Amino acid sequence: MRRIVIALVACFALSSVLKAQNVQLHYDMGEDRKMFTTTVEMFKPDKWGSTFFFIDMDYGSEASQVDGISLAYWEIARSFKVFHNSAFEPRVEYNGGFGRGEYSYLNSSNEKITEQYHYSINSSWLAGGQYTWNNEDFSKVFTLQANYKYIKDKHDASFQITAVWGLHFFNRKLSLTGFADVWREDNVFEELNGGGIPDIIESEYVFLAEPQIWYNTCKNFSIGGEIEMSNNFGGNEGFMVNPTLAAKWTF
Repeated sequence: MRRIVIALVACFALSSVLKAQNVQLHYDMGEDRKMFTTTVEMFKPDKWGSTFFFIDMDYGSEASQVDGISLAYWEIARSFKVFHNSAFEPRVEYNGGFGRGEYSYLNSSNEKITEQYHYSINSSWLAGGQYTWNNEDFSKVFTLQANYKYIKDKHDASFQITAVWGLHFFNRKLSLTGFADVWREDNVFEELNGGGIPDIIESEYVFLAEPQIWYNTCKNFSIGGEIEMSNNFGGNEGFMVNPTLAAKWTF
């Protein structure tokens, strides 16, 4: 799980009275995952626009063989009010992070050797615009973003399309939130074919969606989860589904 975005990022059209900060704890039940992830989010509008950021931290699992934090990732975005009371806003965004893991092997003396590796998530800079639709009480909000995307050491010119939604029912006791991304990024994967020489698979596009469901027990505490659906994402070739169970505290 790389990112968890609630629909508050779509609510930039609200007045500057609205603020939201929350902490989430997810248990990832996906195959070869079985790990916890914490997320810290903040959304804050002001008279010039709005700021949104989140920080994800994955914790050690059997797959990563790491004690403590195995991945740290963050995104920060800023939108700008150019036209008074307009649903359209220009925006900029930054994404980046790093991770670590361990692997073991037997040396020539049949001794088990454990080594650690580190990797970085290519920094990305995005610039574009977003348009939001909402009903009168903001119980139903949908935002569509179109961005130019620069991926360091990979693509000077790419793009990303993002949809963010928030649907609230039963006096906001039940919330359906989430996002979906499609972006251009070349990736190369190796797939074993049984012949000893792996097949090389190339892809040009990445898809990631994380629909969430929350039961809001009170103003501050929610329980629920998400389903991360992805294609050619995070070093994994093909389509994957990874569900989570989660709790959230909103300040």
